[in-house]
Amino acid sequence: MTADELIVLERLEKVFRVRRRAGLVRRERSEVRAVDGISFRVRRGEMVGYIGPNGAGKSTTIKMLTGILTPSGGRLRVAGVDPARDRKALARRIGVVFGQRTTLWWDLPLGDSYQLVRRLYRVEPARFRANLERCVELLELGPLLSVPVRQLSLGQRMRGDIAAALLHDPEVLYLDEPTIGLDVISKTKVRAFLRDLNRDKGTTVLLTTHDLTDIEQLCSRVMVIDQGRLMYDGALSGLREVGESERTLVVDLAEERPAVEVPGARVVRVSGPRQWLAFPASASAAPLVARVAADYPLVDLSLREPDIEEVISRMYAAGWDGAAGAGGGSAGG
Repeated sequence: MTADELIVLERLEKVFRVRRRAGLVRRERSEVRAVDGISFRVRRGEMVGYIGPNGAGKSTTIKMLTGILTPSGGRLRVAGVDPARDRKALARRIGVVFGQRTTLWWDLPLGDSYQLVRRLYRVEPARFRANLERCVELLELGPLLSVPVRQLSLGQRMRGDIAAALLHDPEVLYLDEPTIGLDVISKTKVRAFLRDLNRDKGTTVLLTTHDLTDIEQLCSRVMVIDQGRLMYDGALSGLREVGESERTLVVDLAEERPAVEVPGARVVRVSGPRQWLAFPASASAAPLVARVAADYPLVDLSLREPDIEEVISRMYAAGWDGAAGAGGGSAGG
């Protein structure tokens, strides 16, 4: 583990032993491998997306990273600490937000919850005030400090939870579905805050989400997990290439014409003077744009990236073996 590596997983495993009914009386024991030999490294200051379908092992990984669960095998270090053996020391260096659970006190005003957080983490008064003022300003929490947590909307509570997780200046922030159920405005505020936090304080962020717009707007590196195994670890652009997806060039011609004919692309839709040309995501758009501009009376154009959710669905459907891609970004992507 080097000095700039904050999170290190080596062949991490988590096995749950369950008992299932096999008749009127008899029960059988079986094992469920929620995490199956995952290895990756996260450098300080990275914002990494950790995505996959329900039951893939995302939340189980987060719970081991925070010390809530003990690994069944492998090696795990966060900021040089073994989470399962020294949870108290680790708690002062991490922040956690679970989208469907709150760490705030339900019947207390939001501001009182923050005072309790300060005492729990023994945050110095001056540092607490500075951090609270920053969070209140950027997350627009001022009018909510006197409101009991139970009266907050889901979006307001989520912003309150994120602030609570950051009052003690954690080195790493784990976000498990931080925008679940939020409206568009609340999501925009949360994403903007996280970008500022990473830029200004260098906070390392590991983000799990089903809203892939979160990943596209926040993370340059993404890890895909399925059935407890790491399928892909690398750049977001590389994920699109692995999924054999297509980008779309939307061209507006000066007049209505038959389908454009250019090598390396196919027209998938025509509507008046506007045409949609699909081409491989791994290919450069520059030659295509140059050819269209040279051969046709072009008024305007725009480039649309492939939908990440569709890319991942194709990976799952094809049963892609991530042996080549997984680990490709383990040193920082």
